[in-house]
Amino acid sequence: MMLAIMATCVALVSDRDRITAGDLAARQESFSAIPADTPLGYAPAPGMRRTFSVPDLTRLARRYGLDSEPKDEICVERPVAPLDRAAMLAVMHQSLGVPDARIDIVEYSRYAVPAGAMEFPRAGLMAPPPSLPEATTVWKGSIRYGGGHRFAIWARVRIAVKSPRVVAAEPLGPGGTIQAAQLRVDSYEGFPPRTTPLVSIEQAAGRIPRRSIPAGAPLSAADLDSPYDVTRGDWVRVEVAHGDAHLELDGRAQASGRRGQMIPVLNPANGKKFSARVEGAGRVSVGIHP
Repeated sequence: MMLAIMATCVALVSDRDRITAGDLAARQESFSAIPADTPLGYAPAPGMRRTFSVPDLTRLARRYGLDSEPKDEICVERPVAPLDRAAMLAVMHQSLGVPDARIDIVEYSRYAVPAGAMEFPRAGLMAPPPSLPEATTVWKGSIRYGGGHRFAIWARVRIAVKSPRVVAAEPLGPGGTIQAAQLRVDSYEGFPPRTTPLVSIEQAAGRIPRRSIPAGAPLSAADLDSPYDVTRGDWVRVEVAHGDAHLELDGRAQASGRRGQMIPVLNPANGKKFSARVEGAGRVSVGIHP
């Protein structure tokens, strides 16, 4: 008897959370007289069933003016199935967005899930400790179904990328210009780093650390500033404008700066300091800014 009931259950589609007249019409033709999208009840949770008894169906038939006397109950279910490993890998690769990454699924949630859109958002991926870049980690995801509901899933994964990276061959202090001899390139294999590392020495040499960088630490663009156009103590050419009058003089920079920044400059002729904007290598201006 139980097998017979199971065989007659109506399977709901994944994109709605109401049972409609169209669902019941699949078992009792008289309900086809009602518009198919008419909601007649809430859908059951994934893996559960809802049974419309004969009295339930009789009340519905009378409510909608159907000329019928239901004789059999109708079972409605939201079907579930085990997760598909291949589908999980495809979603993970797309979410990670690193074409050359290797993703190994070590374990994952074995309970059955509803049909719907699988999601493994990047925000749900926990990074392993920096000292263990090849360790497994947990990636939390979900199945989106039934008009906005989410069914939680998870996987334990090992993710690795291979790439060269520039590292500090010795401690680098903030503010100093990096020399090529202070760097080296090594090979990295492990969890994708939080920030993309530089891959060639040319990307870092001549730039300036924003903070202290210990020996052996990888360098990224976020760690470095472009070199100064003017360095403290440099002689600079000062262009001064006042109305239609323009003149130039030499001054000595009292601070380092890049194009567009304001720095103090000393006029050696009278010993006075003034603010000037850096215009480029060895050039500053006063009073000509828009």
